[in-house]
Amino acid sequence: MSRHAPRQHGRIESAIKLAIACGVMLLAVALAEDARVERVRTQEPRNGNVRIGVLGLFEPRELTVSAEDNNALILHSEQQTSVLERSSGVQVAEVRSIGSVLVVRVGTSTVHTSTLTITGRDGGPAGFVLSVPGKIARHYRGTLELKPVSGVVVAVVSMDLETAVASVVGAEGLAGAPIEALKAQAVAARSYLVAGKGRHSEFDFCDSTHCQFLRDPPGPGSVAEAALATRGLVLAYDSQPFAAMYTRSCRGRTRTPLELGLPSGVYPYYSVDCKYCRLHPSRWQSQISARNAATLRDSDESSRLQLNRRLGWGTAPSNTYIRRKQGEHVILEGTGQGHGIGLCQSGAIAMAKGGADFAQILSHYYPNTTIVFMRRLGANR
Repeated sequence: MSRHAPRQHGRIESAIKLAIACGVMLLAVALAEDARVERVRTQEPRNGNVRIGVLGLFEPRELTVSAEDNNALILHSEQQTSVLERSSGVQVAEVRSIGSVLVVRVGTSTVHTSTLTITGRDGGPAGFVLSVPGKIARHYRGTLELKPVSGVVVAVVSMDLETAVASVVGAEGLAGAPIEALKAQAVAARSYLVAGKGRHSEFDFCDSTHCQFLRDPPGPGSVAEAALATRGLVLAYDSQPFAAMYTRSCRGRTRTPLELGLPSGVYPYYSVDCKYCRLHPSRWQSQISARNAATLRDSDESSRLQLNRRLGWGTAPSNTYIRRKQGEHVILEGTGQGHGIGLCQSGAIAMAKGGADFAQILSHYYPNTTIVFMRRLGANR
């Protein structure tokens, strides 16, 4: 035997041990990743749908529902089933709330029911237009449930999660935003829809600033592309998805919930620098009465929102302001738009224009988080 054989044998043995150790480490990482993805997967809405209360700000006592071209809508009431279809000559249904009853008029037929469900011909989603007469009309794709609550017609649209994400990005996104900024917005919106339930009893989310804006599903273009490119991706902290908050324009540095008297939730958030808003602050000014100013508590999101609901959303656009007395009034002078927590949409646009991708944008505004893929609940059933 060569005198070098024991040394060579020792090197081979060390290499084998190193390979085994690396393999164990890789397996551990893979198992940890699988566990993380699995835990996120279980959070997805049942059947991939979310239930969104729409047009509630109008407190409608009457709504109209109409079928889109080439679509048929099936109306299911307690007494009968009706069809809305352009080719049949009956395309619109009028729904009015009287006490605890819905009065539904379709053509020359009128029925009274406690609930009304509207679907496509196969019982699944369909495109339709829901209107508050004389005020607003919006397009949706999904199924619709209507019921009377205290004289108001409550409308709940059940739609596919990804349709909801695209609709939210289309409503919340800023004009001219680059695709990478829209992708970041899509991941944040999806995370909110996956993990943000519990603020309403009748549905999962509303379509106002209380939850997330929701508008018509977008057609082909960058918004739809951003939602599709990030399909199934959510933000997670400590292996749990969280309802990601975002703001239109921060003060040059994002805020934490604690600063504004809000609970942190799953993700504690961090105050991070926003170079764009620091160099290009969004300034605003408004005038309110001393009486209204007395209800506004500094660095308190709840009082700011209450004031805006009474006087209009432009009254106090952000929590960063100074007060100045002027006669019987108080002048508010501030910077930023929104609560200032999480993703800054203006800063995200600037980062995207500077070459950052959506993952880098999210990493900056949501430190210590990961982007994980959320598989559908029914995928392995």
